[in-house]
Amino acid sequence: MPQINAERLLGDLYALRKIGTYKSGVHRPALSPEDIESRHWLAKRLTEAGLTAEIDGIANVFGRDPAPGRKLLIGSHLETQPHSGWLDGAMGVIYGLEAARVLGGGIDVAAWFDEEGWFGSFPGSRSFCGGLPEVEIDSSRRRGDGVPLRDALDQAGLSGRTRVRAEAGRHLGYLEAHIEQGAELELSGDRIGIVTAIVGSHRFRIEFEGAQNHAGTTRMTRRKDAGVALVQLAAAIDDRFPAIAHERTVWTTGSIALDPGSPSIVPGKAEMVFQFRDTEPAMLAALDRELEALVASANSGPCRVSLVRTGTTSPAAMDPGFQDALEASAARHAPGKFQRMPSGAGHDAQILSTIMPSAMMFVPSIGGISHHFTEDTSDADLVLGCQVFVDAAAALLGT
Repeated sequence: MPQINAERLLGDLYALRKIGTYKSGVHRPALSPEDIESRHWLAKRLTEAGLTAEIDGIANVFGRDPAPGRKLLIGSHLETQPHSGWLDGAMGVIYGLEAARVLGGGIDVAAWFDEEGWFGSFPGSRSFCGGLPEVEIDSSRRRGDGVPLRDALDQAGLSGRTRVRAEAGRHLGYLEAHIEQGAELELSGDRIGIVTAIVGSHRFRIEFEGAQNHAGTTRMTRRKDAGVALVQLAAAIDDRFPAIAHERTVWTTGSIALDPGSPSIVPGKAEMVFQFRDTEPAMLAALDRELEALVASANSGPCRVSLVRTGTTSPAAMDPGFQDALEASAARHAPGKFQRMPSGAGHDAQILSTIMPSAMMFVPSIGGISHHFTEDTSDADLVLGCQVFVDAAAALLGT
């Protein structure tokens, strides 16, 4: 049975953590200097592991086994959310690196570009799968500072490079490891999660147009307050969605803006950024219909309300045979301490699943915390998770 090197695994994870350190976490926006440094750091490690390393024209990092034969592709991502955690994405990449070292062949490793959505929705893995057109690259801008993706790639020295596409027949499938980013494993006392499906998400911008006016002289009966209309719709969503939703369905108003945002002015415009997630297409469709009905009802008030769809990802079921391999390995190394579970977060595995069998494995997140610099997982769980993961990879390769 293959044995991972725990000291080497943790050493790599802690070395990568130093690139873009922020408090106890990491700040590595996509194509920031820190992100680019991490990609070159990884390429060097992949080369040292005997793989042929490359950073392609969309900033994906690949390490390919040069020997003949079919490969198992393992990957995740390196960039982070703003001032966020050190393991989200990075752990899965280093698990792939360790698998390549331990198994000595049959493993390709990928660090996908921008899973965290700085420039768009899964541009790196979609590029590999043939789903990222040039026109989308032309129009993409980094959230926060508006830097065009073309300019950022040029500054990183990547413009003009070929984008690597999936090679027909090379890979028997894709595996990804990740921290859970929730508290289900910790609450149950389990140490391994085998992902059954990854949620789809529907994302919207809801715009409210009223009439800007003086806060002291405009009587309440004459007001067209866009801020009030926003709050009323948010409350209506939170009142109505629970009657429709499943136990694991989630929805979030992640951003609210009032225009002009002054204490003595009735806001004439407002905007809320909203999303919902579920693993079942029928549920997502039902929530779509309900949201449209609530927006239509809101338009009977004094303000005009517009619903703008900004993005959609589809739910993805994970391959049953790959799930079985992960579960068999978990049963050997963590008997009675594993469970099958859906993923409430999106991952590159849902994109890879459109072209090859794919699966994911989770390890616990302390306190269920993620997307925050206090995100953490114990060293013991990091090591156990890697051993389970590498054993499953070996079984899938037949080694």
